[in-house]
Amino acid sequence: MRKIFYLLLCLVLVQPVIAKATDLQLVELRTFPSFTSVNLSTLPKDKPLYVKMWASWCKPCMEQMPHFQSLYQRFGDKVNFIAVNIDFNEKPEEVSAVIERFGLTMPIWTDAKGQLALELGLVGTPYSVLMNNQGQQVYTSHESDKVLGGFIERLAQGQNLPLASSDSVSVSEQNRLLAPYQRGEHYLFFSATWCDWYLADSRPKMAAQCKNAQQGLDSLAAKLPNVNWTGIVNHLWTDDKALAEFNVKYEMKLPFKIDHNGVLFQQFNIRKIPVLLKVKDGKVLTEISDFTDSAAVIARLKKVH
Repeated sequence: MRKIFYLLLCLVLVQPVIAKATDLQLVELRTFPSFTSVNLSTLPKDKPLYVKMWASWCKPCMEQMPHFQSLYQRFGDKVNFIAVNIDFNEKPEEVSAVIERFGLTMPIWTDAKGQLALELGLVGTPYSVLMNNQGQQVYTSHESDKVLGGFIERLAQGQNLPLASSDSVSVSEQNRLLAPYQRGEHYLFFSATWCDWYLADSRPKMAAQCKNAQQGLDSLAAKLPNVNWTGIVNHLWTDDKALAEFNVKYEMKLPFKIDHNGVLFQQFNIRKIPVLLKVKDGKVLTEISDFTDSAAVIARLKKVH
């Protein structure tokens, strides 16, 4: 399982959408560390763009940072560089530590609502996306190598590159995925198949919270049997085999699904895990992230809104 996980970190798993500048202009991002609202339309429009999506707890991301900084020093005058932290399981001080550790000097933004990740088809960090000066994607990769450097150099020289293939979730498909939760009452448990072990070193407290919540989830659900329970795991670095292993490991009786393309995580603005939501007609009534006292969790879920 873990071998497959690390392979997924380095492979291009999906082909992103061919995005025009207008498609991404209104995606809300935040500058770091001021956290003021910003979007891609604020960048110089006569330059191509390199977006690198990363997380401070992502080991391959940290391995790639020196090369990322060197590329910026070489091409930053001719290409817009943006380091976009995915803002998932993050704290400001952890992002600051990475900036200081690697001496990053390019603009640092955060994907505070997960919108850019959804638009670009993020399936795992590190993730590099190159766009021409018309805002169209020409290359994506999880690697930071000579091939990436070659594409950036060609963009910096003003060369016209072929556009990337298109395979992104449509608006109608997003609506279809969200439709079941727009009516009735649902209890949605959000986690990740890798939360308990991959974060054990970088986020030990969060890893322990995931493990404890997942071990007690079926027991918790058994105390409220007459409601719709659904487990949702993050799609990053996750496939059907990973979910099957997760279900076996925790002997899950509740149904779990992969949030393909991150639609549900983005819709309900899940930025940390584990989280349990009580949702009615698409509206979040209760959000629970502390699972240490099951009686208190049940009391909050039973509370009438």
